[in-house]
Amino acid sequence: MPARYFRSLTGTSRSASANRQLGVSLAFVAGAANAGGYLAVGQYTSHMSGIVSEIADQTALGDARLVLAGIGSLVSFLVGAGCSAVLVNWGRRRSLQSQYVLPLLVEAALLLLFGLLGSHLALWEAFFVPVTVILLCFMMGLQNAMIAKLSGAEIRTTHMTGIVTDLGIELGKLFYWNGSAVDSDTHAVIANRAKLRTHGTMLASFFVGGLTGAVGFRSVGYVSTVPLAAVLVTLAVVPVADDVLAYFWRRERGQ
Repeated sequence: MPARYFRSLTGTSRSASANRQLGVSLAFVAGAANAGGYLAVGQYTSHMSGIVSEIADQTALGDARLVLAGIGSLVSFLVGAGCSAVLVNWGRRRSLQSQYVLPLLVEAALLLLFGLLGSHLALWEAFFVPVTVILLCFMMGLQNAMIAKLSGAEIRTTHMTGIVTDLGIELGKLFYWNGSAVDSDTHAVIANRAKLRTHGTMLASFFVGGLTGAVGFRSVGYVSTVPLAAVLVTLAVVPVADDVLAYFWRRERGQ
């Protein structure tokens, strides 16, 4: 039943399969937010490699304004990741079923706010662009830290560099010619096909999310982030409901 499925997907009892499925869902959201954000403000916000490179470039060129903008983006992502860790650990100390989805609820609220107010705020471009970049970087930091803690740092969803690297490694193993070696040979090079499927699916999900986000933003504008917020709330609602019901049950028992 759906409740049991979502409980297994985002609750405290983890499995490798649930981690992969959740990672695919969040990669879609990250890809959509990243692509839509680029159309809104002309900057990708889901990975920090380009941001750090831009800070270095603009420092060399002497453009203090762009250096400060890059530092703001970097700090925002960092703060988002830190807030995610605080929320997860806060929930863990209280044995909440929703400990892993608290950052997703914050991300959903920010996406919803951005979607509902974005078209109005865009009228003040000088204010809107830096605030939007900082907001999106914060959300990406929230999400990436959450899935990293949940999966034991095995899964990242907001950028594909590590995914593509691991995919390339496994493809290299897959097409490696072992000669006379057999699978039982300790020196045989064997690809991890499960890893290939996982990374390939994550990459495809990020791409499809990016395509969906770009088309959605071009078609309906900022309100296209509202369905993304709905996806995050759907992922989070069952563990949150479990905690709410447990709270009222304890109150009735006087605990």
